[in-house]
Amino acid sequence: MLAANLLVIIWGALLLYSLASEAGSIRAISLFIPRLSNDRSIQLLLIAWLLTSFLQGMGGFGVAVAVCAPILVAMGYSPILAIVMTTIGHGWAVSFGGMASAFESLIAVAGVPGLLIAPYAAILFALSFVPTGVIITLLGTGWKGVRHAFPAILAVSLTMGASLYVLNINGFWSLSTIGPSLVGIATLVLLTRLPGYHGTKDAISNGGQELHTRDLLVHLTPYILLVVIGFAVALIRPLNSFLNQVSISLSYPEIISGLGFVTPAESSPILHPFSHPGTVLFVTVLLSYLVLKREGMLNHTSPRRILSLTSHNSVDGSLGIVVMAGVSTIMTHVGMTSTLARGIAETINGVIYPAVVPFVGMMGAFLTGTNNNSNILFGALQAEAAALLKLNVPLILAAQHAGASMGSVMSPTKLIVSCITVGLGGQEGKVLRKMIGYGLIPISVVAIATGIWSWLLSGGA
Repeated sequence: MLAANLLVIIWGALLLYSLASEAGSIRAISLFIPRLSNDRSIQLLLIAWLLTSFLQGMGGFGVAVAVCAPILVAMGYSPILAIVMTTIGHGWAVSFGGMASAFESLIAVAGVPGLLIAPYAAILFALSFVPTGVIITLLGTGWKGVRHAFPAILAVSLTMGASLYVLNINGFWSLSTIGPSLVGIATLVLLTRLPGYHGTKDAISNGGQELHTRDLLVHLTPYILLVVIGFAVALIRPLNSFLNQVSISLSYPEIISGLGFVTPAESSPILHPFSHPGTVLFVTVLLSYLVLKREGMLNHTSPRRILSLTSHNSVDGSLGIVVMAGVSTIMTHVGMTSTLARGIAETINGVIYPAVVPFVGMMGAFLTGTNNNSNILFGALQAEAAALLKLNVPLILAAQHAGASMGSVMSPTKLIVSCITVGLGGQEGKVLRKMIGYGLIPISVVAIATGIWSWLLSGGA
């Protein structure tokens, strides 16, 4: 049930990305963003931080770096720097990208409502925004560029953080990557009107043709529809009630392991198929296809290429989710998760443990390749260990999610794909050595914040 729930979301997200790619929307957006300003620091923030985050929200699975790193190389940056900046820039966005499939994994395995975890997660990620912007600007333009761009970095961090928090506390975490990314881009666009960040007036071209505002809106159709449909399903009560009339829940019998560990009989979480994020994605794809085809951006052979690209991209991710979900379920039902949690509670100090949690999440994602896998493997463990240590469980799970998100982008499997896009195949070690020190900074900020926050919640004891 866990794997099926996640696979529907991931397949829908990949199908939406494949549709946008076939229609030329990814290329159009990547051409548009750099032309919003002729200020080098602003261009860097727009591409390496905000555009990568937006693309991660749209599809994920290596798309962000594959699209943006070559743009930075074309602007004169070294391939290694281009990968490092774009990778660190979208680390936070993995958290709720792909319709928040990784967050849904965490909710499912930990058994803690998302509305309890989401506010903590929003604040922890928001705390990483300023360090992320500073690192990107430092690598691209030096300390002089950091001083010049810092007001913009701070403004974007505040607006993105606020929008992320609002979306999360209202249960819209499926839009909590795309939404804040668009808010951040809009903030920087407004800042280009200031004397220090003037924007360019040059025409934007796409394949030799000038790209007008209407063209850009058409290219954004899939994501505009996704936001509109997503909000409509969640906010329009009559519609939500109508769609939620159908529900699915499976009953599981009691399980007793060979060593006597008992898992009581239980029911799976209730699934509403017609208001499910996967359904929202598939409806968005259908409507977007009709609009884009009417605009002449798709032809009769497009469906075959879209489905081929989707199937090609979904194989590895789908297999990983099925395997990791199986491993997590087995660990839970034979008592391994409970045993490990008790061992952690007995050996690690409750004051220190919260600061360690993000690094556990990071290592899980680094080794397995995805935030999803790390959350599935360690979500239940973190929840049980936190309960035994009498810590705030939602905060600990939020820290696990944050560490896994930022760590996943540095995993060797993703670096291989990133390096190929800029001609650095076989040089992943050089990129990782350059990246690891900078990549650990946002995670360390989250770890310190988690430790202090947990200490304050426990009354400073």
